[in-house]
Amino acid sequence: MLAFRSDAHVDRWCSSRHVPRGASFSLEQAWLLGRAWYEDKLSPDWRRARAAEAEAKFASIGLTGEFWRLT
Repeated sequence: MLAFRSDAHVDRWCSSRHVPRGASFSLEQAWLLGRAWYEDKLSPDWRRARAAEAEAKFASIGLTGEFWRLT
């Protein structure tokens, strides 16, 4: 994962390296994703999220689009 200052910074970085732009998200979204993803990891009843459940977690913090689609 790379951190950038802005969308324009991402665009310049990709352009200078001749790589296609991938998905991006804010630091706040990264924090929210980590909290949502690991919130019950230590529970004895923990199980891996199914694809639809993971997509719902992504969508709940604004991570949508083809990159975030699992089903």
